[in-house]
Amino acid sequence: MKLRRLSTRDPKFSAQLEALTRYEASADGSVARVARAIVADVRRRGDAAVLAYARRFDGVRARSVAQLEVPQARLRAALAGLPGKQAAALRQAAARIRRFHERQRAPSWSIAERDGTRLGQRVTPMDRIGLYVPGGKAAYPSSVLMNAIPAKVAGVPELIMVCPNPDPMVLAAAAVAGVDRVLTLGGAQAVAALAYGTRSVPKVDKIVGPGNAFVAEAKRLVFGQVGIDMIAGPSEILVIADGIAPADWVAMDLFSQAEHDEVAQAILLSPSRAYLDRVEASVARLLDGMPRARVIAASLSGRGALVLTRSLAEACAVADRVAPEHLELVVANPRALLPRLRHAGAILLGRWSSEAIGDYCAGPNHVLPTAGTARFSSPLGVYDFQKRSSLIEVSRTGARTLGRLAATLARGEGLEAHARSAEYRR
Repeated sequence: MKLRRLSTRDPKFSAQLEALTRYEASADGSVARVARAIVADVRRRGDAAVLAYARRFDGVRARSVAQLEVPQARLRAALAGLPGKQAAALRQAAARIRRFHERQRAPSWSIAERDGTRLGQRVTPMDRIGLYVPGGKAAYPSSVLMNAIPAKVAGVPELIMVCPNPDPMVLAAAAVAGVDRVLTLGGAQAVAALAYGTRSVPKVDKIVGPGNAFVAEAKRLVFGQVGIDMIAGPSEILVIADGIAPADWVAMDLFSQAEHDEVAQAILLSPSRAYLDRVEASVARLLDGMPRARVIAASLSGRGALVLTRSLAEACAVADRVAPEHLELVVANPRALLPRLRHAGAILLGRWSSEAIGDYCAGPNHVLPTAGTARFSSPLGVYDFQKRSSLIEVSRTGARTLGRLAATLARGEGLEAHARSAEYRR
């Protein structure tokens, strides 16, 4: 296949790059209307609505939502029934993910002032988290690990997973990660049930995990009632390459994101025209052998590109404008480029650091900001399952000094009751 070619030397490059990378996260009108109706119905009718939509969309035959819960024994049996190599891989990946995320735990802290006043911050886990796991085009046990383990490391006591059609490896991942409850629910109805609570589905504090357009829109609708991780866009990879790695490696790295879906994005930047030619030849040669060749081809033709830059430094500047989900630095000295880069969900350094290793088992989280939101967002982590409370313990001496200060500021804002409240404690 022929890939789109761009060059930073082209006067129209900025406009071309903007058009290529633009992605509107908002759902189209029909999706928004359906999701809004489902969320409202579940909020009003609870279990009855959830069960009706589960029968309609997922083909379930249960007579109650409670019958959709998967017993813990089945999770353990799924793990025990996996081929030994798969079970070992799940456990090893989980151990690496847990070890990485344990470094993210934030402690509570306090400071004491000379007059006896104490100030601080108390860090506590959320009480209950809802985890959505898709059950459509593919199984995602890795999503279970990446979402559940940070929550458990944070100290969340109850984690409820919803998945419309969990396969044995997803259930095994839930067992490894310590998921407390699993319900075979999906779609906007599952999100609404977690957000508002029903007789059978307890209300959660936050909902995390990927899903289709209806799930994403439902998460948008319930935000504020509960927290959410993000409204995720399509998967993305941007590779900066100097030609040191075999072209087949980079072609397969581009495929690794393109195979997610037809609107995923894969872009290669290089100052070497000859290397871009070699990668394009590799793409054409390797594509037919891929099981998801049709999806990869649609993704690369629709949103993929090979970009010729003047230098690696310019490639970094372009990458910062894109702020990609995954950024691979397939160059001889990747650390030399790091000071030039500020915006990316995950940065993979050097020819041996494939995005696939990062996504599955390196340890850092694969739930990453997309669609340019890496400019202001971060990967999912333990901090997303913790909340902070300020601690203020004013001493009698401190109340006199701080009371005068507060009263002066309050009167400057025209709030007399505030001023007097502060002054009473002199």
